Amino acid sequence: MSTLDLYANQPGPVTWQVPASGAARFSWEYDEGRDRLLALYQKGKDKQWDGARRIDWDLEVDPYDPLGTPDEAMTVYGTRHWAKMTEKDRGDLRRHYASWQFSQFLHGEQGAMICAARIIEAVPDMDAKFYSATQAMDEARHAEIYGRFLHEKVGMLYPINDNLQALLGDTLRDSRWDMPYLGMQVLIEGLALAAFGMIRDTTNKPLPKQILAYVMQDEARHVAFGRMALRDYYRQLTDAELREREEFVIEGCYLMRDRLRGVEVLENFGIPRREAEEMSEQSEFLRLFRKLLFSRIVPCVKDIGLWGERLQKAYVDMGVLDLGDSNLDALMAQDEEIAEQLDAERFAREEAERVAEVTDAITEGREG
Repeated sequence: MSTLDLYANQPGPVTWQVPASGAARFSWEYDEGRDRLLALYQKGKDKQWDGARRIDWDLEVDPYDPLGTPDEAMTVYGTRHWAKMTEKDRGDLRRHYASWQFSQFLHGEQGAMICAARIIEAVPDMDAKFYSATQAMDEARHAEIYGRFLHEKVGMLYPINDNLQALLGDTLRDSRWDMPYLGMQVLIEGLALAAFGMIRDTTNKPLPKQILAYVMQDEARHVAFGRMALRDYYRQLTDAELREREEFVIEGCYLMRDRLRGVEVLENFGIPRREAEEMSEQSEFLRLFRKLLFSRIVPCVKDIGLWGERLQKAYVDMGVLDLGDSNLDALMAQDEEIAEQLDAERFAREEAERVAEVTDAITEGREG
């Protein structure tokens, strides 16, 4: 079935064309590079995996409760609209919310793939080109996985959110080579990592848990890549150049914060946009969720050297300034460990099942 037949709302033109700007840069220096970045490139090669094999796609998913996350996570929970809903209505709502969330993940991963390609093209250093090539493959795999989950397990998609599309457009249209790093590696992927983690840690469904854990293992490397490259580069910039990038971060963070409302879902259930927006602002769960979503972005922004007065003031306004002191390395290490632990548990279980099958066959053979 065509993807276009699965959209809850029509996405408009099939292809979104973003005019490219900036130079493609070749480097004739192939022998040397930064040890940290080359080590990350090696890790990127070593950690390649096949989503068709590593993930257990035979696991069943209830399309009317695909994620198994608490109903409190939905903005409409506890309102007069929720009270009027039948159990069937609530199942439909869970399906729409899961579709909306994973559709934004899918569209974001395609954006990340395109940004990785732009980094390969525009970045001046060969070591960064090498690593970006592994990231482009990672992002292609992620888009494949999220697309498959939506097609096969949920059966519904949502168009890209306006705010996510705006930030992607701003990132891709900027001619400066570091902007795909800043827009994608720091802002979009930083927020996505936190969103993935929230669902990974609250879902009781094994398939989405696998998908999110394995994707996050890759994304932890991508954020590390952005931090290394930008931290080195931003040390060389003037105060005026740093302020320009801080303005981009401020605007991008507001766009990302407002992207999380899921107003499109509520409109499809007959709730006017203005009321849906007000409900999202009043939701205590969403208020906490928004703060946690910046747990990866704020310390990363501070780490790469963007921490001017105006940026800090914006983070005070968002209620996330204190996150600047979070231990980003510990969070990334945890993402790696959870994925490896899932693998170990799954393959240990499969091995135990195989041993049991062999034992049963031997027993049957003796009895026969």
